[in-house]
Amino acid sequence: MENFKKLTILHSNDMHGDFLAEEIDSSLVGGVSMLSGYVNKVRTEAENCIYCVAGDMFRGSVIDSEFQGVSTIEIMNMLAPDVVTVGNHEADYGIAHLLFIEKCAKFPIINANLYIKTNGARLFRPHHIAEIDGMKILFIGILTEEVLALTKKDGLIGTFVDINEAACEVGRICNTYNAVDVDLTVLLTHIGFEEDKELAAKLDPAWGVDIIIGGHSHTFITEPEVVNDIIIVQAGTGTDQIGRFDITVNTDENRVDSYNWQSIPICKETCPRDEALEKIIEFYKGQTDKKYSRLVTKFKRRLTHPSRYRETEIGGLFADILCESLGLDVMLLGSGSLRSTELGPIVLFSDFVECFAYDDAAHMLSVTGKQFRRMIEFMLRDEVWTGSHCEFYQLSRGMRVIYNRSTHEFKDFSLNGEPIDDNKIYKIGLQHYHFINFESFFSVSYDEICKNGRPRILSTSCREILDEYLSAHQNLDHKIDGRLVVE
Repeated sequence: MENFKKLTILHSNDMHGDFLAEEIDSSLVGGVSMLSGYVNKVRTEAENCIYCVAGDMFRGSVIDSEFQGVSTIEIMNMLAPDVVTVGNHEADYGIAHLLFIEKCAKFPIINANLYIKTNGARLFRPHHIAEIDGMKILFIGILTEEVLALTKKDGLIGTFVDINEAACEVGRICNTYNAVDVDLTVLLTHIGFEEDKELAAKLDPAWGVDIIIGGHSHTFITEPEVVNDIIIVQAGTGTDQIGRFDITVNTDENRVDSYNWQSIPICKETCPRDEALEKIIEFYKGQTDKKYSRLVTKFKRRLTHPSRYRETEIGGLFADILCESLGLDVMLLGSGSLRSTELGPIVLFSDFVECFAYDDAAHMLSVTGKQFRRMIEFMLRDEVWTGSHCEFYQLSRGMRVIYNRSTHEFKDFSLNGEPIDDNKIYKIGLQHYHFINFESFFSVSYDEICKNGRPRILSTSCREILDEYLSAHQNLDHKIDGRLVVE
């Protein structure tokens, strides 16, 4: 006779320091207090419950940035996940700081493919086996080089390069631990939803992977994808929702017998508050309010950044400021460096820092018109529109790009009304993160660019430039003016 047991798996991803609830249509939504309240409620009600996080606890809030993740770990310790995997933003404060943070965590942080190049030693435990009601649940953490671009600043740290090598590593771990009678195998990944499907297709069914819980692409789903008999889910971004699996596990055959998955909204109607956790949050908020409550500027109206894959109002304004202040021909501002979907009309320093969370240096590169065209062609490649997590850029004033997706041709590629000259040299601005990943983000050789002149740093702080300009200019406005049109 077969044995069956119940298991509930709750999961979050890409929380990005989203600690505070927001008021939407007169109702409180999200925040870790109500998220914790829901997790605690399910832990009490469900027969067996595990809560996991698929990366990117850090970055995106003033509280996280001001305390460089230490506040986040203390708050996460109160939330008490059973297992967490590393996301790309966990490395934002440096690998050494991440290892310090890991020591502060009272929960296991796993990753199977970050290692030290000199001796091959892993930085983290590759897996975690959770034991509950006689069941053994194997969790494996996966993060590939494609999303961990920031570690290129650290020559000693490596990661398995691609999905193929990650799949092989999953196989090695599964083969090692299948002998201990694992009832369920879950991959906690932070590589993106499309990449999760690609990874699932490469896994040998004999390895016994049942579920992939992912992050990085901030994908909202209404039902799971199933690839190669592996169930793939993700829970969007922030703390406005949480994913929930209710599973019946066949413990004789070590597999999922049946399941139901849903995305649960975190709101006051369904989630009780965790008042003890609120006290911790209020302590840190009180510390940051003193520093971040000053007025930076007032816009004429609220400006928006609804998508990273299109021209936006905030993106255009910030690109213009940096281009003008740095004396560039074109500023390419990373869309992903803008973390808010709207800003203003009143802009406090806290609002500004939450929107522009990454304070990078600004680099100038000299590129020919032909090289610049190749860079923008790569930015607009087909992969961008299929749901993959790709780098995208906001263009500064004067650029005019009209691109046809079906023919892969530019109908217009001009600057200040003049066609971009293939042989002319243009001064292009990039943030440091994009500069150190130039070849992978633009598919143009760095050595090739250097032949036009040595790149140089124009400013050590893009945030300071923006802050100074915004503070000196009131009632700013910016409207979409067709700098980037994709047909």
